[in-house]
Amino acid sequence: MFSALARLAPVALRRSFSTSAQNNAKVAVPGASGGIGQPLALLKNSPLVSGLTLYDIAHTPGVAADLSHIETRAHCLKVVVIPAGIPRKPGMTRDDLFNTNACIVATLSVACAQHCPEAIIISNPGLDPAQVNVPVFGGHAGKTIIPLISQCTAQVDIPQDQLTAITGQIQEAGTEVVKAKAGAALATLSMAYTGARFVFSLVDAMNGKEGVVECSFVKSPEADCAYFSTPLLLGKKGIEKNLGIGKISPFGEKMIAEAIPELKASIKKGEEFVKNMK
Repeated sequence: MFSALARLAPVALRRSFSTSAQNNAKVAVPGASGGIGQPLALLKNSPLVSGLTLYDIAHTPGVAADLSHIETRAHCLKVVVIPAGIPRKPGMTRDDLFNTNACIVATLSVACAQHCPEAIIISNPGLDPAQVNVPVFGGHAGKTIIPLISQCTAQVDIPQDQLTAITGQIQEAGTEVVKAKAGAALATLSMAYTGARFVFSLVDAMNGKEGVVECSFVKSPEADCAYFSTPLLLGKKGIEKNLGIGKISPFGEKMIAEAIPELKASIKKGEEFVKNMK
């Protein structure tokens, strides 16, 4: 066990401090579906990580699907983090866990020493997701989620059949994660990341940073319903300006038209709920 770790560690440590490796680190997380492994998988958000590989005995595709909605470039093997093992229960000492967890760590360590003793750097081709912005208009469910890819930066030219498919994938992203996790959990990682990102943006704007723009569902005159998500310019007092819908393609117009009836129904339901609380 320790000889395997000794063979792996010098490579990982030596390369992690080199200039090139700092932006091209591939990280593996065995036990990625567990209580420690899932939040640890948010290493995907680090600019130092170019690739993230997840391992566990169950629900791993769900964790991967959840993480896929976090817009970072992370896409072979430099550092291995092992949170795998059984948790300590009330009344158990750490010595009680040793036999089981030591075997797990030893097995993983031997596998790492065999399969990635000399990790290679592989860069991910294409656009950096962190530099891609697709504004999402409308609401929060199904066809009310309106990703206007025509307003994407950097600009992309996508055939209509692919555009329709991609739009559907975005609209059903939450359902995709739930199915991939086999009902074990929701899209917790990407939603938590989204909430944190919005908080950071808002605090930045309140502290005086200029040009901070995020999409949010707010009271709005921009569409034929009382509330509608559009890009908002944030400032010291919150919303400085609603940037509106802007120029959209016929496909975008069609999506908005189809979303309005469902949005109106959802808004009415929410307003009636609030009235009945009084």
